[in-house]
Amino acid sequence: MTPTAGTIRVFHHPATLEHDAGSGHPESPERIRAILRTLREGPLACRLAVEDAPAADRDALERVHPATYLDALQRLVQQGGGRLDEDTVASPGSWDAALRAAGGAVAAMRSAVAGVPAFAAVRPPGHHALADRAMGFCLINNVAVAAHAALAEGVARVLIVDWDVHHGNGTQAIVERDPRIRYVSLHQWPLYPGTGRADERGVGNIFNVPRPPGLPRAEYVAALDAAVQDATDGWLPELMLLSAGFDAMAGDPLAGFTLEPDDYAEWVTRWRALGVPIASVLEGGYAPTRIAVAVETHLAAL
Repeated sequence: MTPTAGTIRVFHHPATLEHDAGSGHPESPERIRAILRTLREGPLACRLAVEDAPAADRDALERVHPATYLDALQRLVQQGGGRLDEDTVASPGSWDAALRAAGGAVAAMRSAVAGVPAFAAVRPPGHHALADRAMGFCLINNVAVAAHAALAEGVARVLIVDWDVHHGNGTQAIVERDPRIRYVSLHQWPLYPGTGRADERGVGNIFNVPRPPGLPRAEYVAALDAAVQDATDGWLPELMLLSAGFDAMAGDPLAGFTLEPDDYAEWVTRWRALGVPIASVLEGGYAPTRIAVAVETHLAAL
């Protein structure tokens, strides 16, 4: 399709609902259903273009993950699935879901570079996935796949901003030796996965913002914005990718930050002043109704 001015593209695929993490698991398909329902029934509905997320191709995946890991994950799924760590599961639908999740992230990136803001409403999430290991609900590192696809397609500098309440250890590990990518993360400390100290700097491209739970929301907003300003001082990215987890909101069952939906819009509004394309990719957030409102609010700001 050729989007018109003011369009917001949302990439989704029904296959992402077929990843089954198990009964009672917080990373459930209802997260996506709530988001799509809210977007389609809300004030943005007339501006939305909801499109099928394509499956990521093998070249895109192998820029981030070794073939041996991908083959082993696909084989496990084809054999019926199984447990990958204490809280990460592969089910019979997980391989197709993971391909569409990574492909949706790449499609959102391409849309943003072409001038149309975009959001990948996909699961399973990705920012805990290491190059050769699944963990923390994550199988494929979607935002890292999108970042490396952008580099391969001519983007020179990519900024990843991760506002999920958990540190994106997988993303950091994948990009921390690549000066073409800068990674900024605001996250609760101490909390799973135990990484993300402020002194973890990579090759000067890592900007971690660990904070305790329960602070006034304005403190979190200011801290992440200051880190983004630091990361872009003298280094203007050509693309911003948001690892958009919404578990930093007040009331999330897995964490203790205090953000509200308007805070995500404030960040996006500030960062639009950089004048670079922005795409976002869903990560965590485990109160479906709450995250749906936050997604709608931050997309309106795009």
